[in-house]
Amino acid sequence: MTFSSAAASLAASSSVVNQNLLLPTVFSISRGGALALATSSASSAIFHATQNYDSDSLVDFRGGSSLASRLSDKGLSVLFMAIAMSLHYLSYSIARPSTIALFTSAKTGFSGNTAAFPLAMAFISPTSLMLLVLYGKILQKSGPRGAIRQTTTFCASMLWFTASLVFILQGMDPIKIPVLGGKSIQLIQLVVGVLFIFRESYVQLLTSQYWSFMASILTPDQSAKWFSPISGLTSITSAVAGLGVSNVVDAVGLPGALGIAGLILMSSLFFTERAYTISDKGGFTPSDDEMQKSSEKNKKKVKAKDKETSLIKKASGLFERVPVLKALFMEILAGQGLATLLNVCFVTKLSESLPDDASRAGWMGKFFASINGIAMCLQFVVIPRIMSHLEPRTLWRFMPITMVIALSYVCTNKDPSLYLISGSFMLFKVMEFSFRRMLDEMVYVPLDFESRFLGKEIISVFGYRFGKSGMSLGLSGLTAVFGNFGLQQLSFLTGGAAFLWLSAAWNVSNRVLSRIDAEAQYQANKKGTSSSRRRK
Repeated sequence: MTFSSAAASLAASSSVVNQNLLLPTVFSISRGGALALATSSASSAIFHATQNYDSDSLVDFRGGSSLASRLSDKGLSVLFMAIAMSLHYLSYSIARPSTIALFTSAKTGFSGNTAAFPLAMAFISPTSLMLLVLYGKILQKSGPRGAIRQTTTFCASMLWFTASLVFILQGMDPIKIPVLGGKSIQLIQLVVGVLFIFRESYVQLLTSQYWSFMASILTPDQSAKWFSPISGLTSITSAVAGLGVSNVVDAVGLPGALGIAGLILMSSLFFTERAYTISDKGGFTPSDDEMQKSSEKNKKKVKAKDKETSLIKKASGLFERVPVLKALFMEILAGQGLATLLNVCFVTKLSESLPDDASRAGWMGKFFASINGIAMCLQFVVIPRIMSHLEPRTLWRFMPITMVIALSYVCTNKDPSLYLISGSFMLFKVMEFSFRRMLDEMVYVPLDFESRFLGKEIISVFGYRFGKSGMSLGLSGLTAVFGNFGLQQLSFLTGGAAFLWLSAAWNVSNRVLSRIDAEAQYQANKKGTSSSRRRK
């Protein structure tokens, strides 16, 4: 299958989007053209971003009418992986509002229970840790290709399984399960809670693997130009999902929407397999010879008990050896703590304002579509133009300063409106999707294989979720002691969290390499890897 036919099949799959559905003041997408626009826009941006390279180029000027005929093997493999990641986000952006609608529903979830959301968020960290341990074992046994294949299949299967359970239980009489304190919980609530926690946990597990592959192939200079349009592709597909989720839910219900999300996620495997097939043939598949040698040498010596603790030891060793990873881990904890508080404010106000499940799911879909639409404009138009004039450390400092200013204003309102609360949440998410996602990936490009694959998973999967879980546990503890907080009190907490994020992000900005230093370190690592392979 050529890239042109793949793009056409993607375009055909977007026909669920209503032709007349518009996102006011952001953009409009017509029937059947959204994903074709996504792949076309990203491909065009990628092509223009790489046409100035003279050596190790991602574009071969071999003629031909399609982009695929002009991209080098490296460029084509990155493009296929970017499409796979965009399908992952298309799936996730359908699953996210569907699971939140189920979780906050009076029929299937915990409507009116203010402690349920923070409690569920607290379980995300241990769930993410279990997924991380599972990933580490699969990576060691099957390598990066086997890891992404198996984890994608597992996540899609979980979506299908839990969606089927919800669908079945909705048609049955309530089944109550006794819990502590003489209370009980309905089985459907338990399933929805597990589904919500899993959906929050798996997104970074898969996302990190796509980025790890691309960061292993691109140079620092190339990543500065490619990462923004690649992120823009995920923003477009996420926006498409947000715009269409209301129609999907109306047509097949919330469990059906989750089933479709699982199907889309499984379809991403076609593109990941294509990316790895090309890299295998080209001889540039991400690998680490020293890590493989060490693994085989120690296979017989390491006992099962030691294997369980090896992940923690590796993380500790990585943070000591690569200080920027430790700084990035702390920044993620602070940033996701702030994101959790903003999310709690948003969900609380939204549940009060829109009690109907379907209306709430549709509103959230359009809200996140707006976020991705704005992020897309930044990723395709603004960021590629400013990155050649700015060092990464400047943007690391810009983001938290902006949030401190915005949240200082929110704190002055006694009863913030839905639009004010959602606006501050949107500001954070827009910067996270457009600036921070790109900056985060740029940190890993000049680092070694262990930092890019294992270290990245530890930070992205566990760090992201531990930041949310830790803040949720803290918020639950404060609620238990002082009672429920009003929105203004929660706003004060978000303001304090914003200052913590500013401090942590500033520390990262002092440790990230300049573009020139990052390129020099990347070339040094590349020479070392080439010499190791020649000796082998």
